[in-house]
Amino acid sequence: MSGWNEHVTAALLGTERRDPPVLPEAPGGRDGDKAGRLLDQAAVLTVARRAGRLPGHGAPELIAPAPAEDAPVVPPAAAARLGLILRGEHVQVLPEWLDAAAARGLRVPPRLLPELLERGRGDRMLRPSITRAAGRRGVWLALRNTDWAYLVGAGDDPGGAEVWRTGTRNQRAAYLTGLRRTGPAAAREALRETWAQEPAPDRAAFLATFRAGLSPGDEEFLEAALEDRGKDVRQLAADLLARLPGSAYGRRMAERARACLTPRVRTVRGREQTWIMVEPPKAHDEEMARDGVPFHPSGSFAPGGGGGPVGTRAAWLREILARTPLGTWTDLFGLPPMEIVCLPIGTAAGEPSPHHDAGDARDVHIGWARAALKQHDTAWARALLKGGVMVDEPGALADLLAVLPAGERDAAAAGLIRWVEGRSDMLLVLERVPGPWAGDLAAAVVATLAASAGRSGAPGGRRDEHALTQLCRLAEQRLDPSAASRLEELTARRPPDEPERPVPRAVTALIATLRFREEMLKELAQ
Repeated sequence: MSGWNEHVTAALLGTERRDPPVLPEAPGGRDGDKAGRLLDQAAVLTVARRAGRLPGHGAPELIAPAPAEDAPVVPPAAAARLGLILRGEHVQVLPEWLDAAAARGLRVPPRLLPELLERGRGDRMLRPSITRAAGRRGVWLALRNTDWAYLVGAGDDPGGAEVWRTGTRNQRAAYLTGLRRTGPAAAREALRETWAQEPAPDRAAFLATFRAGLSPGDEEFLEAALEDRGKDVRQLAADLLARLPGSAYGRRMAERARACLTPRVRTVRGREQTWIMVEPPKAHDEEMARDGVPFHPSGSFAPGGGGGPVGTRAAWLREILARTPLGTWTDLFGLPPMEIVCLPIGTAAGEPSPHHDAGDARDVHIGWARAALKQHDTAWARALLKGGVMVDEPGALADLLAVLPAGERDAAAAGLIRWVEGRSDMLLVLERVPGPWAGDLAAAVVATLAASAGRSGAPGGRRDEHALTQLCRLAEQRLDPSAASRLEELTARRPPDEPERPVPRAVTALIATLRFREEMLKELAQ
């Protein structure tokens, strides 16, 4: 009973002059967790400070103790380093610390949770990482502070069928996503029952959940959605149908695409050679619009920043090719993807262009690249990356790295980096390559950094300093920390006939961050 009285006293603080109570140990004890007891006290004092009126009739409600944790706290050295990060030292590595801790089944120490949750309040990008590492006590704290409510339910089960009937849009979308993974047909029927009553933004959000468990059973529903009043709904339906193998939508797009790309044969030095004649669509019609090819395509500029403005007919061609099943071309030409992407390309007006970066070839290759990305086709992604046919589209090529098997990505990315070295496209490519950068890719990045550092400070080298700084900031978070030694070694080398120059500040900061991350990961692995 004494514990009850102490909680009542805490709740009434501010209405009478009494000292804050010391709460009794929660049933079952805390196993010596002094930090947890401190947080309990802080929660009670928060209630006390907010008390400003006399309590109503009836007994006040007890503050529920924090639930027991399954995951252990990070080692002391790792906790100390997290404290340094939260105080501003190499704060850019905070997401990596949290993700690495969660990946090892560890959680944030209780004493640092309030500061961490407060940081997540102002940084939405950090919230998923906080959710994974905060443990049950993080949610317990968030339930007592509306500023931290983003954590509540972030990683929990979205709930049962009642959520679908009464929840918010996000809760209902989460429920539908979970149901799509286990029972796509049941999810589709649940949405069908309410579809006509849903506002357009909700219809779009719910239709997006079809990415999970997409199957031929969804085709009828998606075809009907092509007639929807909402533009976003129609576009989503078209995008989903384009990913659905064997669909009527794919056959319609293949028919349009074959009218645009026609195989031709010419004789070169006594040998027959196949080439591709390109004829972009001459006009736009309602059927094209219904299938998701807009009259004014949003891709009026080439992806990756190259190529400049795109004509309307060329943009229609790209859209059609991006939505056409890639098997259309292996069937039509009877060749593997690597040989198809290397075929000469021309127009009805003349011979095929000998240069793969000519306008017609660029449009075709960009369309194929978008299709490979949408359809997650490894063979076509590999062919486009290795075929040397998109020399002006490094950004589009970098996007294809995600389609390759994990074991191939580093080498392919390294080749792409060496290809664009010294060009402004370098950062454009690297921004699309997630970390950690290891192996061949790390070696290529370190060599680029060392070369850029050598040019920095030289006559005419100022133009490189800004690009070097940007590259270093990106490498701070993505480059494997073991690269620090190699980078120090390379930047220390100078040709004998060149005057000694100080290592650029950006490179020095990068090396310090890599060392910091290296120690950080070792501490979490203890």
